[in-house]
Amino acid sequence: MAERLPPPQRSTAWYTASSPSSLLKKINDRAPNSAQLVGFLTLVISGGILLLLTGTTITAVVLGLIFFAPLIVVSSPIWFPIAVAIFVVVAGLLSFCGFSVTALASVSWLYRYFRGLHPPGSDRVDYARSRMLDTASHVKDYAREYRGYLHGKAKDAAPGA
Repeated sequence: MAERLPPPQRSTAWYTASSPSSLLKKINDRAPNSAQLVGFLTLVISGGILLLLTGTTITAVVLGLIFFAPLIVVSSPIWFPIAVAIFVVVAGLLSFCGFSVTALASVSWLYRYFRGLHPPGSDRVDYARSRMLDTASHVKDYAREYRGYLHGKAKDAAPGA
């Protein structure tokens, strides 16, 4: 276990006369250890390498655009329709794949539901179905009562009917 040193005491005066050994001790107490130094050097070196690669990449892109801009401008009437066609094909393919995965997941869920395997969310479906059946039963009862009421009103309006 590491030995704990007492915290350094701070003086309230802005200037204190101290011996050179205490100054070296203060500097040594605040100096980074070897692991921190290696980490900092690794950070600086990898940051420099990434900065160099970024500059090289940006330079290559700008030079490529400068050299190939005339070719791009001249051949753009050919590339634009091709790009639109490729975009439409890729969008259609991705949509088809997405709808296929959704349909497959839905069919799988329905299969498990009807087999009684209780897939996630089946309790909410059962609750909604029971609520709909309950509401339909209430509406049917109300319609029967209201039909009798209307039937009685029709006899009052046309006594011979």
